[in-house]
Amino acid sequence: MARAEAAGVVGFVVVGLARPEAPDPLAPVRFAVDLARQHAGRVAACVGLHPHDAAGITDAIVGDLCALARTPDVAAVGEIGLDYHYNHSPRDEQRAAFARLIAVARDVRKPIVVHTRSAPADTLDVLEREGARDVGGTIHCFSEDRAFAERALDIDFDLSFSGIVTFKNTQAIQEVAVWAPLDRIHVETDSPYLAPIPLRGKKCEPAYVALTAQHIAGLRRIDAAELARATLANTERRFGKAFDRPRQTS
Repeated sequence: MARAEAAGVVGFVVVGLARPEAPDPLAPVRFAVDLARQHAGRVAACVGLHPHDAAGITDAIVGDLCALARTPDVAAVGEIGLDYHYNHSPRDEQRAAFARLIAVARDVRKPIVVHTRSAPADTLDVLEREGARDVGGTIHCFSEDRAFAERALDIDFDLSFSGIVTFKNTQAIQEVAVWAPLDRIHVETDSPYLAPIPLRGKKCEPAYVALTAQHIAGLRRIDAAELARATLANTERRFGKAFDRPRQTS
């Protein structure tokens, strides 16, 4: 956190994902929520279940996620979604779990952070069918094309760009980063993965989000400070309720 703040990062959204196979499936989720409580105003939690683990979803996990998602320390439900690249869980079970967790977000009135990989059509179909427009959210680690981006924006989902946008072979993603409305984009690290150029291959950390922001600013031919102001405003608009509380003293 100190290195990130030295690089100009002023807030963190930390993802806590349930692990159904673990002795305590909600331990990572509670860790994220506790971190947000310890650093109120600087850190917000995001709680969810990765599609890799969709086959292990239970009523108890859904209930616990819903209860934690109601707390003021939690900014969003996620990451949740579909991953057809690895298919660690059967696709029908991924879609069913995705729908259940969209319902949690709608119930607690929190935005959704979407994981989607190799499943563009089904991701958008589930979001539209399950009424995700009611709460909106972000497409985490955006790696699709403009057609996907247009449909996502239409149902009130912003586009969040990771270090992938700095890679040489990601022209379609870079084109979306240039085209997308400035008030609908975010930058992220996906720590500990996807470190941006020139640090690709190293363990990623929040400080590196500044490099991703600088790269997108260059693509858009705007000043990096303007891009930073815009993405900060977008984050506060989308996740702001978890950041605007006074710092706790205990």
